[in-house]
Amino acid sequence: MSDSAPRRALVSVSDKSGLEPFVKGLVELGFEIVSTGGTRRSLEAAGIPVIDVASYTGFPEIMDGRVKTLHPKVHGAILGRPDLESDAVAIAEHGIIPFELVVVNLYPFEQTVAKPDVTVADAIENIDIGGPSMVRSAAKNHAYIGIVTSSAQYERVLESLRADGKLGDGLRRELAAAAFEMTARYDRAISNYMHELLADADENADREFPATLGLTFEKRSSLRYGENPHQRAAFYVEPAFVDSSLAAAEQLNGKELSYNNLLDLDAALSIVRDFDVPAAAVLKHNNPCGCAIGANLVEAFDKAYAGDPVSAFGSIIGFNREVDLATAELLCEPGRFVEAIICPGYSDEAFEALTTRPKWKNNVRLLKLSGLQNAAPTMLEFRRVSGGLLVQDRDDQRDPESEWKVVTDRQPTDDELRDLKFGWLVCKHVKSNAIVYATGGMVVGVGAGQMSRLDSAEIAARKSGERSKGGIVASDAFFPFRDGVDEAAKAGITAVIQPGGSVKDAEVIAACNEHGMAMIFTSRRHFKH
Repeated sequence: MSDSAPRRALVSVSDKSGLEPFVKGLVELGFEIVSTGGTRRSLEAAGIPVIDVASYTGFPEIMDGRVKTLHPKVHGAILGRPDLESDAVAIAEHGIIPFELVVVNLYPFEQTVAKPDVTVADAIENIDIGGPSMVRSAAKNHAYIGIVTSSAQYERVLESLRADGKLGDGLRRELAAAAFEMTARYDRAISNYMHELLADADENADREFPATLGLTFEKRSSLRYGENPHQRAAFYVEPAFVDSSLAAAEQLNGKELSYNNLLDLDAALSIVRDFDVPAAAVLKHNNPCGCAIGANLVEAFDKAYAGDPVSAFGSIIGFNREVDLATAELLCEPGRFVEAIICPGYSDEAFEALTTRPKWKNNVRLLKLSGLQNAAPTMLEFRRVSGGLLVQDRDDQRDPESEWKVVTDRQPTDDELRDLKFGWLVCKHVKSNAIVYATGGMVVGVGAGQMSRLDSAEIAARKSGERSKGGIVASDAFFPFRDGVDEAAKAGITAVIQPGGSVKDAEVIAACNEHGMAMIFTSRRHFKH
């Protein structure tokens, strides 16, 4: 750029948050502002002098604004390299004034298609064309131009311009990388939407799994380490996460969250949101060592913690109701060590207790998720394998009880049926092979992650002790042999819930009848590897 050329910034944004003070800062630094449409009108209303892009190009906006920046004088001003002789000649010949900054964000396509009543026509009109073209042009030519695509970048850009009179090479490169990330995500959102339209028109289309899968997540935070200290880790969130997801949780107190904390918090969240009545879940290593329901939260927590108080040391706890003072007092009892809590909120008295008592104060991580009781997000689940990615529907939907069938001579009693329903909800959140013993709306024994279902049954029996008498057993998959039922009968279990479907079903049913046990087949398995 020649010394005589004015400093110019092209500004064209859909999201105008923070724009006015930013552009005023540019004007104070000597920039002329070139703008279009709604952005120009907004800046003019704020008393900021603006050059209309049409007066610069000599060509008006046409087709209701569909064509306004797709012009050689705009893209020449973005892509030109003034210190290259051939570019300098073209710049002079065509009266191009190079831009020093391009400030652009895009039509809100993702927000538009997320609306339940959006029409295809509305969605199509929110596909930005000129914006991505300018962003990509400026990002490509970042050796000469700063491309600003987010209001979060405004202050840093102004600080650099005020301090150094220009943007440094490193900052321009960083801004360019962010710009390419934005356009990649934008194009992926459009592609996903178009695939959905195709699927709507074709009953045989694979609605959930397109031929090419592109994922975009934004870095929320770096973590101290991963599952183990020698592993690096970070927390990334979906750009459009819902208010009922872990990404929406607000940390109100406590130390930095770890990789393992986040895994366990998500597991706790998945369990407690399955219950309509007050519920508490005590998590260790992604498995519930205790879970219970009650007439109120303090009762639910008391029963949940009592399920396995030894394993509960250093646990993550989830609640599906606001934590009140009575529950906080129980949490603060001597001998309890809790890593983190997630719930819809805390009463003022409960929060004070949990942040002032000895050994709690600033140590225990308190998370608030206001949308916890909202519907669980419908999500795909991803698991990395060597050289690829496994994708499936997340197993977070309620089972239709209309498919359940009592297969034994004896029907479950009302009390047994309540515990069978409770145990079944808990069991699907336990690592396979999963066995859950429960009674009175509380888990009394869990066998998890064993290679043999019989081993899990034996562990659950040992954990529960005498408490299992008159209780129920839930199994995430069918009993392949009668031995698991025999083990449960020895522990005093009186009712069973399992998917069924084994070649040995008749043998297992016969074992239940011999022991006088009731058994329900759900017809649905819940492996959790």
